[in-house]
Amino acid sequence: MKRREFVTSVLATGLAAETLGAQGHGHEGIAGPLASATVSFGAWPTEPPLDRLELPPGPPPNIHELIPRTVTTKAGGSVNYIVAGFHNIAVYGPGTRFQDINAGLTMPVPGAPPGFPPIIDDPVNRVYRGPISFTTPQDRVEVVHFGTRGLYLVICAFLPHFLDNMYGWVRVLR
Repeated sequence: MKRREFVTSVLATGLAAETLGAQGHGHEGIAGPLASATVSFGAWPTEPPLDRLELPPGPPPNIHELIPRTVTTKAGGSVNYIVAGFHNIAVYGPGTRFQDINAGLTMPVPGAPPGFPPIIDDPVNRVYRGPISFTTPQDRVEVVHFGTRGLYLVICAFLPHFLDNMYGWVRVLR
């Protein structure tokens, strides 16, 4: 293949992919500093020293916080939740306050042994719930899209963490 044919085919493929991507899913591009935000959803501590290959008996230590607690994105943007530990992300629509969540509505964690703490299963105004099972990887990334302006409540729906005030906010601007 001649160089000119190669360059032409690469450019044509790029344009076709961009056109098909925009038309195939109906998404418009979003850019700029508020196009996405990143939140640490839990964190592994360094004090006392932690060797995750040789965990001490009992539940592994974890910092049960959203860091930062509040992030801002614009409508059409996303938040990248970097999950560290056994957590379940639940997002509630604008107008929901932390005290509005009914922690009495629970469900067992799929695959967990008897007596393992449940997760909150309050569906009122919930707009997103991430995966959870006893075998869900503890370290993962979940990316959540926010299409509508408002202030969204984000909680860890694993009951012990919720009761430990593990929650935060996503402020979505126009």
